[in-house]
Amino acid sequence: MKKLINARTGEVILEDLQTADTFYARFRGLMGRPSMPENAGLMIKPCNSVHCFFMKFPIDLLFLDEENRIIRIMTGMAPGSFSPIVKGAKSVIEMNSQILTGSVRIGDIVKTS
Repeated sequence: MKKLINARTGEVILEDLQTADTFYARFRGLMGRPSMPENAGLMIKPCNSVHCFFMKFPIDLLFLDEENRIIRIMTGMAPGSFSPIVKGAKSVIEMNSQILTGSVRIGDIVKTS
């Protein structure tokens, strides 16, 4: 189990970060899950856009560049919607909606431990 940490503040953003870095894991993502544990997330890489088709709950997103710098934040993405393609994004972290209430900002670097 990896934690997601804001390198600027030292704050733990997520207690349990899983990684989807194979074709099947990226394709599956969070589709079909009834919910996600409160302080968990999924890092999809490589990735520069996501969809929420066949999802049952809203999510927040962090789009990261190759240095794990946050280049875009999206909150409250509803089931059945899709994100824009984010230029420069190399990975995306999906988490339950309402997790990112002021804990990060564009330009922050995140790390795992």
